[in-house]
Amino acid sequence: MSQSVLDACISPNGHLDVLSRLEISKLLDTSRGDLYPLFRSCSLAVLNYGEYLDDGKELLERFSSFDISVIQEERGIKLDLINAPENAFVDGEMIRGIREHLFAVLRDIIYVDDEINTNPKFDLNNSGDITNAVFHILRNANIMRPRTNPRLVVCWGGHSIPEHEYDYTKEVGYQLGLRGMDICTGCGPGAMKGPMKGAAVGHAKQRNYSGQYLGISEPGIIAAESPNPIVNALVIMPDIEKRLEAFVRAGHAVVVFPGGVGTAEEILYLLGILMAPQNMHMPFPVVFSGPESAASYFEQIDAFIGATLGPEAQQRYTIIIDEPEKVALTVKEGIERVRQFRKLNDDAYYYNWLLHIDHNFQHPFVPTHESMSQLNLSMDQEKYQLAVNLRRAFSGIVAGNVKDAGIRAIEEKGLFELRGDCEIMDPLDQLLAGFIDAGRMKLATTSYSPCYRLQS
Repeated sequence: MSQSVLDACISPNGHLDVLSRLEISKLLDTSRGDLYPLFRSCSLAVLNYGEYLDDGKELLERFSSFDISVIQEERGIKLDLINAPENAFVDGEMIRGIREHLFAVLRDIIYVDDEINTNPKFDLNNSGDITNAVFHILRNANIMRPRTNPRLVVCWGGHSIPEHEYDYTKEVGYQLGLRGMDICTGCGPGAMKGPMKGAAVGHAKQRNYSGQYLGISEPGIIAAESPNPIVNALVIMPDIEKRLEAFVRAGHAVVVFPGGVGTAEEILYLLGILMAPQNMHMPFPVVFSGPESAASYFEQIDAFIGATLGPEAQQRYTIIIDEPEKVALTVKEGIERVRQFRKLNDDAYYYNWLLHIDHNFQHPFVPTHESMSQLNLSMDQEKYQLAVNLRRAFSGIVAGNVKDAGIRAIEEKGLFELRGDCEIMDPLDQLLAGFIDAGRMKLATTSYSPCYRLQS
C-alpha cells in the first residue's frame, strides 16, 4: 500500500535550541547508534498523526522507507526526515504541535539513556530510586507547575470507542475545563483526545490561556496511541510501569472512561496501589464514568473487581453514569481534599511523594510466552499481589494486541496462555469476551483475533 510522504528538515524550539558540543555529540550518536531504532519508531508514531493505527508492526512496515537523523549546523541541530507521513504537514510545513512532539521524543530518549539508565545515582532495582527517576524525567520535560494549586485530572479510557462515547468524554472535559482543571491522558485518540478537546473549549470560555494538556506515553505503546496535537506537553517514559507511576504521581484525580484491556490494566494498577495500608487514608478521587449506553460496561468492570479484589477495592471509586457536570463537581471536591491533605502533610502539590507504590508495581514486566504462563492468578495471595499479576496479564494482552514485539511473538509462537483459579479465570473470560463483543480490543476498522488463551 503506497503512502503519501514528504522530506523535511526542521529546527527545534524550546530548550533544545541551545546545546553544548557534548550534547550535540550525544544527539548525533543517537541518530546513528544503538538508540536509533527506538528514536525512529517513536518519531514515526508522532508523525503518523490523523491516521490512527493500533498495530505497531503495521506502522513500521507501512513506512519502512522512513528515516530520521540529527544533523549538526553552525547554529545547533536540525532533524532531517526522509519519507515522513504527509499528514504531519500543512502546505508543506510541519504542524507546529507535531514538531514539538518530535523534539520531545528526542529529548526524553536522550535524557533517559544518559541521565537515568546509565547513571550510578539511580538504582532501578530500588523502589525509592525508581520514584526519583520518574520525578527527574518529568522535571526535565518541564511539566511540573510549582506554586500552583492541584488541578491535573488524569483521564483514562480506550482509543477504540464509538462516537457517542467520544462525545461524552469531550463533555466531561468541557465541564472540567470550565472549572479550571487541566487534563492528562495517554495522549492518543478516543478517550484520550476527547477530554483535552473539551477542556480546551472550557478554558477558552474562561479565558484560561495556560491550560495544560499533558500526554504521557512509552515506546511500546506510542504507535497505537500517536499523540494528538492538542497535547502541549508530551513525555515519553521508558516503560509502562514508569508511565503508570508518572500518571499517579503527577495527577490529582483520575476519571476512567470506557476502554479495553489497556484501561483495565490502568484500573488494576491504581486500585492495587490504593489498597496498600500506607495509602488507606490518602485522598485520591477516582471516578468511573460514561454515557447511559456504557452502564453495562462499568457493571462488568465493577463485577470483575468485586469478584477478584473484593469490596475493599470497590470502595476506592465512584461510578457516575451520564452526568458530566456531576463528574466535574465530584472531581473538584475531591481535589480540594487532596490540596488540604498535601498542605497538612507538607507534600508537594506537583508530585505525590507520599503515595506508597510497592516495588512489584514498579518492576518492568516483559510479556513473553513464559512470563505470561507463569503469572500467579490464584486467590491464595494478598489482594495487592493479585492486582499486580492481573495488571501484568492485561499488559501482556495489550502487547499482543498492538505492540510490535508482542505481535511478532504471537506470530512466531502462538497465543499467550494464562492459567489460574476458576474464581478468577471465569470473571476474566467474561470481561474479555465483553470487550471483544463491544469492539473494544482494536480499532473498529480492524477485526480482532485473540492473542491469548485462558485455562483454569
